[in-house]
Order: sequence, then C-alpha cells, then structure tokens
Amino acid sequence: MDKIATRDAYGKALVELGGINRDIVVLDADTSASTRTNWFAKEFPERFFDFGVAEANMMGYAAGLSLSGKIPFVSSFAVFGALRTYEVIRTSVCWSNLNVKIVLTHAGISVGEDGPSHQSVEDIGALRVLPNMTIIVPADGIETRKAIFAAVEHKGPVYIRLGRAKFPLLPDADFKIGKARIIEDGEEVTVVACGLMVFEALKAREELLKEGISVRVVNMATIKPIDKEMLIACASETKGIVTAEEHSIIGGLGSAVSECLSEHKPTLIKRIGIKDTFGISGKPEELLARFEIDSWAIKKAVYSILKSKQ
Repeated sequence: MDKIATRDAYGKALVELGGINRDIVVLDADTSASTRTNWFAKEFPERFFDFGVAEANMMGYAAGLSLSGKIPFVSSFAVFGALRTYEVIRTSVCWSNLNVKIVLTHAGISVGEDGPSHQSVEDIGALRVLPNMTIIVPADGIETRKAIFAAVEHKGPVYIRLGRAKFPLLPDADFKIGKARIIEDGEEVTVVACGLMVFEALKAREELLKEGISVRVVNMATIKPIDKEMLIACASETKGIVTAEEHSIIGGLGSAVSECLSEHKPTLIKRIGIKDTFGISGKPEELLARFEIDSWAIKKAVYSILKSKQ
C-alpha cells in the first residue's frame, strides 16, 4: 500500500501553489527541513522567511503580511506553532479574523522517539476554542493537498494539522471544508475518525466485518466547523458513535462530536484518544498500541457499544 507523510504532501502543494499565486508567502521557525517548507524556499527564496526559534514573532509577522494582501502560510512543529504562539494567534490573528494559514507538522504521538516535549496532543483543543478559527486534520497525502488548496480559497484563519509519519493513501474523493465523508458504510456502529486514525478505523472495520459486525467509517477531516448534519444522520442510523483521534480526548474530535450530538441527537459515544496524559518516547506503532488508539482499541469500543445496546 502506498504511503506518504502528510508533511511531504504539504511541501509539494506549497511549491505548486507558489507557481500559481504570487501572494503566497511562507514563514518557518528553524524547522523548514522537517516541515518541508524548505522546498518552497528553494523555488521562491524571495517569498520565504525563517524566523529562527522565535515562533511568536513569526505569527505576528504573518498577521502583518496578511494585512498587506499576502496569504501567509506559517509552519513549525505543532507543539511550538500552536502552543508557544497561542496568545498571538488569539489576539493578532483570530480577533481580527485575518487570512493566516497555520500548517503545523509533527502533531500527535506518532512523532515517536522525540518524546513528550515534541508530542502535541493538546493543539486542537487549544485552537478550537478560538473564534473564527477553522481546523482541518487530513487523513492522508491526497487530502492534505486538497486541504491546502481549499485553505487558500477560504478567507480567515485556518489550522491544518499534519504528521511526521507516513500514512497509507486512501481512495481519492472530493474535499470541502466543513463536510465529512463516509469512506465505508455500515449499519451497526459509526466510527468518526480524523488524521491517521481513519486508516486505523478502516483496519478495525475490516476485522469486525469478518465477525459479521457492520461498521460505518466517517472521515471527519474538518474538526471546526463540525459537520452537524453528518453526525445527526449517523446517530440516527446506527447504534452508537466511536470517535478516534491522535489527540487528547479532552477538547478534540471526541469533544466536538459529543458537544454536537448532546444538543441535537443524544446517543452513546465512546472516545478513542489520549486519556488526559502526556506522551512518551517510542516507535509510532508501539505508541499507538501503548496509548490504546489503534485498531484494536476501536474494535473494543465497538464491542462495548453493541453490548450496551443488547
């Protein structure tokens, strides 16, 4: 199965966009080799700015560039670009609803051996609470490219969360901000996933199908605004919802789904994610199992919902 890191897809998309739109500018904070923004820097050096380890200054500068008519893409590791710069994002970007695109890589525990200092599991929750912010977590390289292009057309702040590890490519499909899509249909339980967890959900579905259990898998690539209509339909048509994310169960996809359905269509929800703790150093696949956010954890959550409904 073909695999590509979403950060690699981002780097390629930036170069493609740079040749199309001269208003695209790129800012990085001494991580360009890792975020792949160095590919843009090589092609368009006059539109690339490296701020060193001064992430807050970088974010403020991006706000200024947007006010001058540019479309700034700001990149770093998620733990630095979302958390170290938080007050600047809040006050300089979101308050004024500026057209800044924040694309951060190395999110979640799949960063691996870099350990908890670099494993951001809080970024979605932190940025989701900010007014005017749109949040996208692509499931693979194909969707990443489409999300980057969609972000250019969208007016206002956008956060796109990317990973370090290579993800399997999923079947190509249309992408629209704010719209989820059913990747595989099923009748008993719905798994709503984002990022690399979409693939884990598909693995769980395949294994459950051998046991005669029919599971629907939904790719909720846009965390904010959440696709309310899709969630209501899934809650109405299946026995319960499992959310799966490479993020804390507090504030992320699981919280967003729970908030939506508690108001519009109460149903049984099981959340798969990091359980209010920090990461540890290790290989990505080992960490997914260690923190119980792999396909086996999804299967157990499905079993739990079905048992509760008996």
